[in-house]
Amino acid sequence: MDFLKARPGRALAAVTAVLAAAGLVACDSLIPGSGVSPSAAARATAATTASVPAGLEHYYAQHADWYPCAEAGMEEADGEADFSCAYVTVPLDYAEPDGQTIDIAMKRRSANGTAIGTLFINPGGPGGSGLSLVESVDDYFSDALLKSYDVIGFDPRGVGSSTAIDCLTDAELDAARSASELEAATGAGDADADDEAAVQAEVEEYAAWYEGKCAASTPVGLLDHVDTISAARDLDVLRAVVGEDVLTYLGYSYGTYLGATYAELFPSNVGRMVLDGAIDPTLSAGEITLGQAAGFENALRVYVEDCLSSDKCPLSGDVDKGVAQIRDLLQVTADAPIPTSDPDRPLTYSLAESAILGIMYQSESWSVLTEGLDQAMNQNDGSVLLRVADLFASRESDGSYSGNGNEAINAINCLDYPVVGDADSWEAERRALQEASPTFGVDLGYSDLFCQAWGHESTRERTAIHASGAAPILVVGTTGDPATPYAWSQALTEQLDDARLVTWKGNGHTAYGRSDECVTAAVDDYLLAGVLPEAGLTCG
Repeated sequence: MDFLKARPGRALAAVTAVLAAAGLVACDSLIPGSGVSPSAAARATAATTASVPAGLEHYYAQHADWYPCAEAGMEEADGEADFSCAYVTVPLDYAEPDGQTIDIAMKRRSANGTAIGTLFINPGGPGGSGLSLVESVDDYFSDALLKSYDVIGFDPRGVGSSTAIDCLTDAELDAARSASELEAATGAGDADADDEAAVQAEVEEYAAWYEGKCAASTPVGLLDHVDTISAARDLDVLRAVVGEDVLTYLGYSYGTYLGATYAELFPSNVGRMVLDGAIDPTLSAGEITLGQAAGFENALRVYVEDCLSSDKCPLSGDVDKGVAQIRDLLQVTADAPIPTSDPDRPLTYSLAESAILGIMYQSESWSVLTEGLDQAMNQNDGSVLLRVADLFASRESDGSYSGNGNEAINAINCLDYPVVGDADSWEAERRALQEASPTFGVDLGYSDLFCQAWGHESTRERTAIHASGAAPILVVGTTGDPATPYAWSQALTEQLDDARLVTWKGNGHTAYGRSDECVTAAVDDYLLAGVLPEAGLTCG
């Protein structure tokens, strides 16, 4: 049983890594420019210099000392782009600004031309590394955007190169992801699936074990302060430290929640903000999971329909039969893991399911899933699916992990989503998940129970975000998005006092950089010239 799967959205950099490894990054599908001539006049500016919250003056007055990234203890990015790195100090607890501090890591890609400003970006997760994302922007940002903005990726508190959550060794994380090994190590996984009380007790046991591992290796106090409100306050410090009066921002998936939270806290500091693949901030953890369960089941059916139209598809019959064959494969891995090229790492149920779920994020990589399914079903070889699962988990070929997103996600989510419900409602939720997603639903539940046992209590309310007084915000939604269903982008657009929605009729997670010229032009026109698209714009 794997309680690490459900998340509002995977980091975009991980998706790009899968495509790159498969030779599928379609750079020529990106639009070189939108026809907009960027200039200094296009830069969003505030009427007055942004105010500094009382008691935080010395944080806002910091100077960003940019270093070559290797000197800052961060990896250098390949390619011709100019990268530099810096750390910024922020309070661990904003209620105690004179207390313990933590560091936030930034990586800046300098504009190819004359910069009109700084564009901050976030890849999602929660737990995705902005430092990794900024290294990949040449693959999917337009030439016009890269010419006109210094792009800064940052690792939110608890993540990556910032003061980070640390829970498991690489070997323990391998075991957690394969699940069957974890069950042997912890004693979890023995409960009868039909014995609801036993299953719930198992979830609590696992959460307590996992929290203990995290508490033992993470800086004291950090697990109680990795919430999104604190991360948004950090982002305002970063904005000030790099010398911007307003925040220009592009956030994907969970990054939309971070961006919207920032706009709610600092509406007068919002410049041009794009939120791609939005999360509805009113939803509970259970409602988020239910929406994703339905989204992934639908995405799987769309994939199967597409696969069946190809002569290389290992599936047969109609869509229902094709989906059933994938479920049969998953059951095979549950009964006896499939060998891979690594004799010590067979393809378990959990790893196979992670690979299939991961590919649903990007329709461009469906051919990789087809290859992996064919290899597993017809050659009894799970190597391709194992590699896909590893790429989405940021596991390197030497067995190390390049990020800590797998560990940070639970800590962040449990502070952002207050526990609701009880044993009876969680059982009903489990049944609803199985109905919404017969393929994946059984493994996506119990987020509230997990967070209750986790022990770090959320104080955030799940309420609408209006961002009253903020500049117009551009929301982008994808109709076939499994991780952040289109209805969530609609909901956030309706909640925000001043927002415009662009719709992409496509499949996969998020749109900018992987969709079409229509979406690229709409986002570029807004970020470069402040021109919002026409109301109701639908692309694709």
